[in-house]
Amino acid sequence: MHPAPSAPRHDPLRLARAGLSRLVEPTDLTAMLLLAALGPVAALEVATGARPIGAREHPVLVRTAAEAGHGPRQVDLRRALARWAPRAAELDAAADLESAARAGAWFAVPEDPDWPAALADLGLFQPVGLWGRGDRRHLGFPTARSVAVVGSRDCSTYGEQVALDLAGALASRGWTVVSGGAHGIDRAAHAAALATGTAVPPTVSVMACGIDRLYPAANQQLLRRVEATGLLLTEAAPGCTPSRYRFLQRNRIIAALSAGTVVVEARWRSGAQNTAHHADGLSRPVGAVPGSVHAGTSAGCHRLVREGTAVLVTDADEVLELVQPLGAAPAPDRPAPASVADGLSDRDRVLLDALPLTVRSRPDHLCRVAGLSAREVLAGLRRLEERGLAEGTGEGWRRRR
Repeated sequence: MHPAPSAPRHDPLRLARAGLSRLVEPTDLTAMLLLAALGPVAALEVATGARPIGAREHPVLVRTAAEAGHGPRQVDLRRALARWAPRAAELDAAADLESAARAGAWFAVPEDPDWPAALADLGLFQPVGLWGRGDRRHLGFPTARSVAVVGSRDCSTYGEQVALDLAGALASRGWTVVSGGAHGIDRAAHAAALATGTAVPPTVSVMACGIDRLYPAANQQLLRRVEATGLLLTEAAPGCTPSRYRFLQRNRIIAALSAGTVVVEARWRSGAQNTAHHADGLSRPVGAVPGSVHAGTSAGCHRLVREGTAVLVTDADEVLELVQPLGAAPAPDRPAPASVADGLSDRDRVLLDALPLTVRSRPDHLCRVAGLSAREVLAGLRRLEERGLAEGTGEGWRRRR
């Protein structure tokens, strides 16, 4: 049995958030504005019809909506109450908490000290709470050292192998692999991370159903292994069944919990593309693996690259080159020798970290990766070359081994 939550399950705030996770959809604008304006306890009272919104509370709701860029017409509380009424009639938050506990699960809320801070980047639409299975002490894992690896359920043999290679290499270097627990690419990503992972946790699965259910059934054994050493997370209340809209909703959480997202295979329209667009909207980098132009399973990856949402990546080094400028520490197997790097300026250190080991990178690409101007990159490359740390040709620059 994994450690219980540090806070009581039945305190009013936790009960209220558990109730809201059952009552409202996570992308319901009126519900999220009500929560932001009144707090979870008062928001649940109003949302269930236990009491009307107060005379002093309504202006706060309107002001909160305005600050979020929404006018009064976009906050139709009367219509929302009618929408929530069927669920409100059968709402029992305490029973949901007990049901989760029987499944060996726990419930985390944004007020908890171990709540992942990266989820705040979702703004109004960060989860009301997270139901989880696995060691609760892992919930505060460093999201700056995690990468989402996602893709098609009906992946090709090529896509499966690439996912295994990418996720395995990232996990072996101490990165947490985040995915969705589905068939295909998700399954390969989780399996590789479990086999080679050195991070704690090695992998995290964000599910689209209640925490008391392991879906899909064919992945139950894999998901139990994820639970044993990693984390299973969902915002859906216990008993909720998976559906298309829940899969799309959970994709924003996968993107937010990761320093970057890699799409291994994706069709022209797919959930993996949806995850990529969420990541791009959060200013998280997106990588896409190329495939055959004849393969429908790679059409979405090519589309992401062509439209400028994603950068083409082919191996773990290129993935880490993509995500490390966001502040993650360099991969353990690619550090600059301390005796050499000690004398470098901060900008030259950043540039050195941005240089690939195998392929060559052109100065304009290094500008984007390192966040430096063209003048700073060119001058820095010459200094690194003089110190024997970089080598350049007409094809570009790389780190000297």
